[in-house]
Amino acid sequence: MRAAILQTTTGIDPAENARTIAYAIDRAAQGGADMLFTPEMVGYLDRDRRRAEATLTDEANSVLLAEARNAAAKSGLWVHLGSLPLKDERSDGRWANRCLVIDDSGAIRARYDKIHLFDVDLATGESWRESNVYGPGEQVVTVDTPWARMGLTICYDLRFPDLYRALTNAGATILLIPAAFTVPTGEAHWHVMQRARAIEGAAFVIAPAQTGLHADGRTTYGHSLVVDPWGEVLLDMGQKSGMAFADLDLSRIDAVRARVPAIANRRSLPLEVTRS
Repeated sequence: MRAAILQTTTGIDPAENARTIAYAIDRAAQGGADMLFTPEMVGYLDRDRRRAEATLTDEANSVLLAEARNAAAKSGLWVHLGSLPLKDERSDGRWANRCLVIDDSGAIRARYDKIHLFDVDLATGESWRESNVYGPGEQVVTVDTPWARMGLTICYDLRFPDLYRALTNAGATILLIPAAFTVPTGEAHWHVMQRARAIEGAAFVIAPAQTGLHADGRTTYGHSLVVDPWGEVLLDMGQKSGMAFADLDLSRIDAVRARVPAIANRRSLPLEVTRS
């Protein structure tokens, strides 16, 4: 399988972001990719909720999603939109941080709403309260593609290995972890956790990331990664925006799982812990 990875610095102009995605889909197809993978918040990235409120739409009216679906059908390419911020029909008025997978006919094959929300105070003084704006997802989602069953996650999900255990128990052999990681947390944990999720699941990890200084003032870490089931980093895009390609030898999955059969050796754990 040939994967195209988009690393970008998404801004606050929806039309420009839509053009970026359409161009990326065409470029990925020209490069011989089977599927394009894009970062979290690839449709719009803005921490100013008032400004975003005037711009965001629901899924049915998303110009970027429509553009991506048309471009996917035209190019005959599968497309993973790492996530789009979308207005949702939640009673509390919060939005959805939603990943979508589009097939080569332009049809939406899967949706996943981010389960774990980034509510933290960093030592640098940065404070994030994602749950003030977004409601958490409630479903663990895989999607079948012509190459493999893929497990869908987003960014902060990376820190919760039970989610990846559930995905690999459900047959996922490629784990998707699109992100917009902060620089401090990226420098400390990004590489080691991505490799850990690949090793634990004996699965490929594809982690497209936002990078650089964004129009809303935040800075993201970059370093989009592709990691193989043995934990070997096949691709690290550093901090520059752009596109890169990675060829995945899917026979590595069975080879690694035969070498260390951790998936087969898993056992269900009791819900209660015995204390002595």
